[in-house]
Amino acid sequence: MYAASREASSRAREALSAALAGSDTVAATTGSELFAVVAVLDDQRSLRVALADKSVSGSARAELAERLFGGKISAATQAVLTTAVAENWSRTGDLVDTLELLGQEALLRAAADRGRLDVVEDELFRLSRIVEANPDLEQALADRGKPAQAKRDLIQRLLNGKVRDVTLELIEQAVSRRRGDIGAAFDHLSDLAASLRQQVVAHVRAAVDLTPQQREQLAASLQRLYDKQITVHVQVDPSLLAGVVVHIGDDVIDGSALGRLQRLRQSLT
Repeated sequence: MYAASREASSRAREALSAALAGSDTVAATTGSELFAVVAVLDDQRSLRVALADKSVSGSARAELAERLFGGKISAATQAVLTTAVAENWSRTGDLVDTLELLGQEALLRAAADRGRLDVVEDELFRLSRIVEANPDLEQALADRGKPAQAKRDLIQRLLNGKVRDVTLELIEQAVSRRRGDIGAAFDHLSDLAASLRQQVVAHVRAAVDLTPQQREQLAASLQRLYDKQITVHVQVDPSLLAGVVVHIGDDVIDGSALGRLQRLRQSLT
C-alpha cells in the first residue's frame, strides 16, 4: 500500500478496535458482516469506486455508505465501514482489501475471546499444508473460471464439522476472492492469528517430524535469538535428508543436510 492507504487502513483498524470493545458475539457478527460488504463491493464496481472516490468529500462518502448499508448491518460494522470510506485511499482496491482484512481480524478476535485462537491458527496452518500437498485441490480452489460459490461449496463438503466455525468462515472467504496461491492465503491467515496472540511465526521444514520436546526446544532457541515469542509450524520435507530449515519473515536459517551439501558444492566450484 502507498502512504495514504496505510494511514487510512490504520484509522479503520482503530475503528474496529473501538467497535469490538464488547463480547465475542459482536466480533463474530462484525467479521461476517464485513465479509458480506466486501462481497457487495466486489460485485458492484460502480459502488466501490464511488465509496473510494477522492474527488468527493469523505463525509459525503460516509453518508452514501450509511444510506446503502444502514439498517442492514450492525452498528459496530457500520461504524467501521463509515470510518473506512471517509478516508482517502491510494487505490480503490485497498479499501476493499482492508475491509476484508478487518473482517478476518474481527473473526480471529472472536476466536480469541472464546479461548480458541491457538486452535484456529493451527487449523489454518494445517490446511495450507494439505492444499500444498494436493495440486488438484489447489487448482480447483484457485480456478479463475470456477464461481466463488462453487469453491465455497467445495470447502463446505471438505471441512464442515471438521474445523472450528471461524476457521471455516475464514477459509470460505479466502477461496472466494483469491486467485493463485491459495496455500499462501491460508498461511497469511495463520500468521495473522499468531500476530493477534503477539507471536511471531517460524515456518519450519524438517526432514522428519519433530517431537513435542524438539518443537519446544526449537521455539526456545528462536525466542532467545529474536527476543520475541515464537510459534513453530512444522512441515515435513524428506528431501532435506536431515535437519531443518527455518523461515521467520525474510530470514532463513538453513540447518539441513541438503543445505550443507549445497554450500559444500558451492565452495568447491
